[in-house]
Amino acid sequence: MIWSSLLAFAALTQAVPQGAGGGSTMLRFGCSQIVVDRIDPLVNPDAIPSPHMHQVIGGNAFNASIPSTDVAGLASCTSCNFADDFSNYWTANLYFKARNGSYKRVPQVPNRLLFNDKFTTQTQGGFVVYYVSDGKGKVTAFKPGFRMLVGDATARAKVGTGRKSQSCFRCYSGPNFGGDNAAPCQDAKLDTETLPSGQCLGGIRSNILYPTCWDGKNLDSPDHKSHVAYPTGGPHTFDGSTTGGACPSTHPVKIPQIMLEIVWDTTKFNNKADWPADGSQPFVLSTGDTTGYSQHGDYVFGWKGDALQKAMDGGPCQGAKCANLKVLTPDTASGCKVPSRYIENFDGWLDKLPGV
Repeated sequence: MIWSSLLAFAALTQAVPQGAGGGSTMLRFGCSQIVVDRIDPLVNPDAIPSPHMHQVIGGNAFNASIPSTDVAGLASCTSCNFADDFSNYWTANLYFKARNGSYKRVPQVPNRLLFNDKFTTQTQGGFVVYYVSDGKGKVTAFKPGFRMLVGDATARAKVGTGRKSQSCFRCYSGPNFGGDNAAPCQDAKLDTETLPSGQCLGGIRSNILYPTCWDGKNLDSPDHKSHVAYPTGGPHTFDGSTTGGACPSTHPVKIPQIMLEIVWDTTKFNNKADWPADGSQPFVLSTGDTTGYSQHGDYVFGWKGDALQKAMDGGPCQGAKCANLKVLTPDTASGCKVPSRYIENFDGWLDKLPGV
C-alpha cells in the first residue's frame, strides 16, 4: 500500500490518510474550533437556523452564506496551523443520550503528537486536517470558489458499495489513544462504518475522506458532489485499495485527498448506569442519527494565493511544518472565532437535540 512506508517510518499508532508515503506530500495540521452553530452555508445557505448542529474550523469568513469567490480575501484570521489556510471545514457533532432521555454534547479532544507536531495536541476543540498527494503524477490544488460535500446527513443505512470510502469510526480500546495502530478505514477489526456498539475506554475517532478526482470545470454542483469523484480502482476500503488509482474519464483531474479526523472524548459517559436500559449504544450524531451513517463533511476552499499548490508540489513532505508554509502559534489560531448566528443551548444538558 502506498503509505505503508510512512507508517513504518513513523513507527506510530496515529491515523494517516491513504496515499502518504514515498515521494508523496502529506500536510497534517490541527485547527481549533471557531464556532458550534446551526448554520450550513453549503447545503442550507442563508437558513438561520439550519436543520442540525455543526462544529466548524478554519477562517472567520464562515457565515450562513459564503460567496462563491476567493474566501481567503474575505477572512482576516484562521484557526488552523497553516496561516494561509482560510478554508472552512464542518462536520456533525456527537451527543450522548442518557437513560433519562436528556442529551449532552461530547467534547472533542486534541490528537496525539505526530512528526513533532505539537500544534495538534494544543488545539481547542476542532480536529485535524490532512491534504495528501500520492507522489504519482500531478496533483492540482483547488481553485477559489471550490466547495464540496462528502456523506449524507439523512442517511441511516448503508448506501451502495462506496460507503467505506467516505467515513469510518474507531473505538479506542484504552486510554492514550489505545487501539490506534493502523491507518483509518483499512482494518475491519478496528474500524466500523457505524458508531461503535460498546464502551470505548479511550474515546471515539471519526475519519471522513473526500474524493480525489475533479471534472476540471465546475467549482461546485447542485448536490455539491457530482463535480468530484473517487478513483476508478475503488476508493480506499477496509481491504486495501488506495487513492492512487486512476481518475475516471469524466473527472480526469487529480486533486489532493482531504481527510478530516475528529476525536471525541466519550470517556466521561462510560457509566453503564447512564446508558439505555436495553444496553444499546447511547451516542447520537447531531443529525439525530444513532447509526453513524449520516456523518458528513462540508468543505469550502480558502487557501491564499497558490500556497496549497506550492505545498503539494513541494514533496516529499510530511507533517505540520513542511513545504515552507507559514505556521501560527496555537494561541493565535485558537483566538480566531466567529459569532454564533443562531443562539441556543448546545453544551448543557438538553431535553432534545437542537433542530432535530
